[in-house]
Amino acid sequence: MSTDLSLITLVLEASLLVQFVMLVLLAASVISWFVIFQKNKLLKSVSKDAKRFEDEFWSGGDLSELYTQLSRRRIEREGMEKVFETGFAEFARAYKTTTDPAFMMASIQRSMKVVLSREEEKLESNLSLLATIGSTSPYVGLFGTVWGIMNSFTALGAVQNASLNMVAPGIAEALIATAMGLFAAIPAVVAYNRYSDQVERLVVRYENFMEEFTTVLQRQSQRKPKPPKSNDNVETANQQADTAEAE
Repeated sequence: MSTDLSLITLVLEASLLVQFVMLVLLAASVISWFVIFQKNKLLKSVSKDAKRFEDEFWSGGDLSELYTQLSRRRIEREGMEKVFETGFAEFARAYKTTTDPAFMMASIQRSMKVVLSREEEKLESNLSLLATIGSTSPYVGLFGTVWGIMNSFTALGAVQNASLNMVAPGIAEALIATAMGLFAAIPAVVAYNRYSDQVERLVVRYENFMEEFTTVLQRQSQRKPKPPKSNDNVETANQQADTAEAE
């Protein structure tokens, strides 16, 4: 057995099973880093958009105009904007079809909860993959290590004059599998814990906004203004409704 203990040599001279384990761990590490960068970009963007929209919402402007501006955008609304758009659109529809404030609020809340659930699901996507990689990679690496060490001692028992030079390369290549398992697992676990906390904070933020927005719409519904004229255009109905001032 070669006594060259360079990393490349150890990997190339490892058994097929150990090499397969290393390849699996390398792929898991690449996938986890891809998810980490993707999720980091998404959460930063969503958090920034939520902060910007909250500033617009609580600026005291006309919510009908805010809804119209959002509806005219060609890009798909996400996060807090989507919750607002759905809630206000349902408010405009219910405003024309019912005079019961309780029924109106229940309908609006149901619509926003469905959207909130979808947005939460979107934020949590691939987090389970990070958790899986973080929890299983060390054991996969340990399996490769055990197999490599077992092969080394099996080969050692087949010779009469045993020496450390005969088992060192085999043990070293086996320990590489453990190192690769930890290299794949540690970033995945850290990222999972960090992003799970950020997602939870964002969801709570969405829920708080939904409750506050519901209160604003509830006050509007209790004013009982004259119903808007029949018009199939939701934006026109919104503009005919009383201005929903954010307080």
